[in-house]
Amino acid sequence: MNLSVIRRACGSLRSRPLSRGDRVGVSPRRCLLADPAAVARAASSAAGSVARTKGSNFAGEDASQLGCLPRDALDITKKSLASLHKRNPQAQPLLAIVQGDEDDSSLEITKKVAGKIGVNVTQICLAEDFTEDEIIEELLKLNEDPKVHGIYLHLPSASLTDRVLSTLKPEKDVDGVSYANIGRLFQDDGSKGFVPPAVGAVVSELEKHDVLSEGKTVLLVGSEGPLGLALQSQIERSGNVILKCKPNSKNLQRQMMQADAVVLCGSGHVDVPPSWIRPGVAFIKCESALDTDDFSSEVSCLLYNTAVHRIQNVVHSSSRWQKEQEYRPWKLRGLRLQPLTPVPSDIEISRAQTPKSVSQLAEEIGLLPEELEAYGRNKAKVQLSLLERLRTQPDGNYVLVAGITPTPLGEGKSTVTIGLVQALSAHLKLNSFACLRQPSQGPTFGVKGGAAGGGYAQVIPMEEFNLHLTGDIHAITAANNLVAAAIDARMLHEATQSDKALFNRLVPSVNGIRKFSPIQIARLNRLGINKEDPASLTAEEVGSFVRLDLDPSKITWQRVVDTNDRFLRKITVGQAGTEKGQIRETGFDIAVASEIMAILALADSLEDMKTRLARMVVGTSRGGTPVTAEDLGVSGALAVLMKDAIKPTLMQTLEGTPVFVHAGPFANIAHGNSSVLADKLSLKLVGRDGFVVTEAGFGADIGMEKFFNIKCRASGLRPNVVVLVATVRALKMHGGGPHVSAGAPLPKEYIDENLSLVEGGCHSNLRKQIQIAHLFGVPVVVALNVFKTDTQAEIDLVCKLARECGASDAVPCRHWSQGGRGSVELAKAVKEAASRPSDFQFLYDIEMSIAEKIRTIAQKVYGADDIKLSPEAEAKIEYYTRQGFSQLPICMAKTHLSLSHMPDKKGAPTGFVLPIRDVRASIGAGFIYPLVGTMSTMPGLPTRPCFYDIDLDPVTEEITGLF
Repeated sequence: MNLSVIRRACGSLRSRPLSRGDRVGVSPRRCLLADPAAVARAASSAAGSVARTKGSNFAGEDASQLGCLPRDALDITKKSLASLHKRNPQAQPLLAIVQGDEDDSSLEITKKVAGKIGVNVTQICLAEDFTEDEIIEELLKLNEDPKVHGIYLHLPSASLTDRVLSTLKPEKDVDGVSYANIGRLFQDDGSKGFVPPAVGAVVSELEKHDVLSEGKTVLLVGSEGPLGLALQSQIERSGNVILKCKPNSKNLQRQMMQADAVVLCGSGHVDVPPSWIRPGVAFIKCESALDTDDFSSEVSCLLYNTAVHRIQNVVHSSSRWQKEQEYRPWKLRGLRLQPLTPVPSDIEISRAQTPKSVSQLAEEIGLLPEELEAYGRNKAKVQLSLLERLRTQPDGNYVLVAGITPTPLGEGKSTVTIGLVQALSAHLKLNSFACLRQPSQGPTFGVKGGAAGGGYAQVIPMEEFNLHLTGDIHAITAANNLVAAAIDARMLHEATQSDKALFNRLVPSVNGIRKFSPIQIARLNRLGINKEDPASLTAEEVGSFVRLDLDPSKITWQRVVDTNDRFLRKITVGQAGTEKGQIRETGFDIAVASEIMAILALADSLEDMKTRLARMVVGTSRGGTPVTAEDLGVSGALAVLMKDAIKPTLMQTLEGTPVFVHAGPFANIAHGNSSVLADKLSLKLVGRDGFVVTEAGFGADIGMEKFFNIKCRASGLRPNVVVLVATVRALKMHGGGPHVSAGAPLPKEYIDENLSLVEGGCHSNLRKQIQIAHLFGVPVVVALNVFKTDTQAEIDLVCKLARECGASDAVPCRHWSQGGRGSVELAKAVKEAASRPSDFQFLYDIEMSIAEKIRTIAQKVYGADDIKLSPEAEAKIEYYTRQGFSQLPICMAKTHLSLSHMPDKKGAPTGFVLPIRDVRASIGAGFIYPLVGTMSTMPGLPTRPCFYDIDLDPVTEEITGLF
């Protein structure tokens, strides 16, 4: 159906009871144009501001003087607006009028009514020879503008093409002309669509004449078009009898004599003798013509009536938009799992499941379409504006998954995390979100493999999860290496140019004007130079401004790459002749060790990230002053490179439950947790009774301690429960079992039943890790990740001893082989623990000295007798204290394979002194990190890396070998 006829079908309305002797006619529509001088106006007019139209003796007339304003509709609209303002005082409905000619009377009246009610109006005036594409271009802008709640196409009928009407967003189509709105009207779906204002005006006139009631007859003349059908659908809802007739029908007289009301809808001239209509019958014209010489009060009143209904639709649209901004209950549809025995490979399981489209998942969990940035079908970035939209929504329950000290193979924390949320959402029907770190490609192609979980507890598609995802790590790499390039370039230029030459290049004259950039003014202010005119600087001030004077031996910033490459640990740069002898030793870290990764994980807004990037210290000047990324002038560019990376990526589990993947700092050399923003967004989305399950890297002494002391300080969030993951094989190792090497077969002690080794591990490492969680006042549920080599006796023993060691509960989990069904008991235990009050507290006061904070962690968490600071560490502590950095939290960089600094010391070692080799600072991220022993920030590849098994089928494009 071509709906462009709607604009032709109804121009204005005329309504009155007819008396004998009256004659009614309908004639073709003529366009009433205003004086050209009246066309010039601002693009936006505030509420009530109306451009007067010359040539119209009606434009200045007030409907209140005519006594014809539809008071009921007007009062309802004003009450609706008042209710809207009560819910949101900042709400301001806005009608956008797209017009192709000058104002006519109906447009002037629409603006006048908008002002009377309190609705703003903005006008988009197209060029005289506008095209269809220009209309569509304006509509696309208005569709996406959240400030616009209604769009009124005041255009010639021929301009309302199928393309135009299809482009118009139905939610903003307050004239009800789009295909979707007409369809909703016929389906009696008034909750989403809009009644066309002309139809609303007709209905209100019929109500005024007491015609809309069961049994009364309404005759629609010339109602073949969409307007007539819309009228019919609205009138029939009151129980009226509808008669329909063409203007030239032989039965017209007979049907008019039977009617209680007559509505003329069509175009063309019709003469109706008064004798055809019974006295007192309501006669209404959807008039196709306005005689410029006829501005009777009746025509005026009906123009106002139509305008009031149009503005009423704008207010309704604004109210609906506000309602959409509120929290939406989840309507999550789970994906069915059919576990196989034996369990296939991870990639086979992942590929066998068809994920929901990410847009469908987003809708199910209450995200708005405009909050989603899709990266293909299976993943999407989520806008941070969600936090503002749901700012009054209470947070859900916050659950941390940590682990006992692991074997080199890892013990399945990611798998437990995913299995737990699958159980909570797909089986217990509780809203839940998993928040995971993005895996580095180093381990993916090295030894450990990916981090999407495993078995029937995975994030899917696992290939996309484990590889590039949405490019966040690549953005970090680009940003990090831009800083490194800026450092070396700046040292080169300072070494080869005078102060004056440097100043002229750093502050060039453009078109005869020289001025500082905002980032340069910020540097001047830090130097205590409060000047903005480059010509006003003294020679001394110029020297201070242009010279960072970086000490090459004290540069702490290194380049990064997301590959395990041992030969990049120490390199020499600047050997080309073009670098003029600026040779120095430096190195590469793996990308996830970059401070920018830690910043991404700890920032709570784009502004916070920008601030943190600016204050990153990259080195020290020869005078002992810290040099920051902002001093280099690069921090704004870093924020640009990271602007998309700050948004968490939405994916799903094998059972269709939501997952946020965001940030991926290592836990042994950084703080080892996913992002603050992912946690905050998901806590709002799950609702008060929902659960957010996030994971901390490595053992509880590493990832969990940093989660509490660093991440929770940054976020202000407080956890309800700790899930402590243990495995029988790891407990055997801590109970005295033989050494385990990644990639090597497991010794028989880890395959055969050995209760004494299990008991030894429970009484040492498991007990200690539970005690560490209790230091922070958080209840612990032990999740025993069951492997096929575990015996029932071993499983029962672990659960019994875990409870004796202080766990609220201990539950065996079989999610790897069964999916969420295998973790239902764990989910119930977590729900029960979360219902109890917790008494969270930090381990140390942030005001303590750096050395005392290190000592507190060493003694209370690791079990050390004391710490021993090297002379270099003592000097660094003194330097950071002098620079004002002593009140930062501590991020210990130590081995994850032992509670101590000695990887081979398993269980819960005591009687040792923790050596602190060096102390460094990530000022942008906001922590001090002491180095315990030798810690590599660039892993190497083993003899047989994972990449030997990874391949691509060039025909199907299927990936094999990932795990």
